[in-house]
Amino acid sequence: MTTITLNLPDALAERAGDVARVVHRPVEEVLTAMLDGVLPAFNDVPGDMRSELVEMTWWDDGKLMEAADAMLSAEEQARMAEFSRRDVLTKTERIALDQLRTAYAQITLRKARAAALLSIRSGKGLLAEVGAP
Repeated sequence: MTTITLNLPDALAERAGDVARVVHRPVEEVLTAMLDGVLPAFNDVPGDMRSELVEMTWWDDGKLMEAADAMLSAEEQARMAEFSRRDVLTKTERIALDQLRTAYAQITLRKARAAALLSIRSGKGLLAEVGAP
């Protein structure tokens, strides 16, 4: 285990302390869990997406919501489904299918990252919407 000393703004330290008391855990454990949720693991992430997934940490909620809602276009989905159903594809069609699968995988990684970040950020806002103190 590595020990790191952090200088936190007072308000953030108080929030971490509040959470720790609510969940009956040490502040260090709360902060470790939060960092674990925010810092992506790169073991299975394509190299060309690593910096983007890290940069998403600083995206505003609106941009994260766009990423969380992103999808292949209806035309792309239809083409991917059609190619996937066929037993024989031309070389051009195989390349197109591979490109569609790559685009789908990238969208899926962005969606997962955006959802994780929004989940971590949104507790306060979600509680306010349902009238919790």
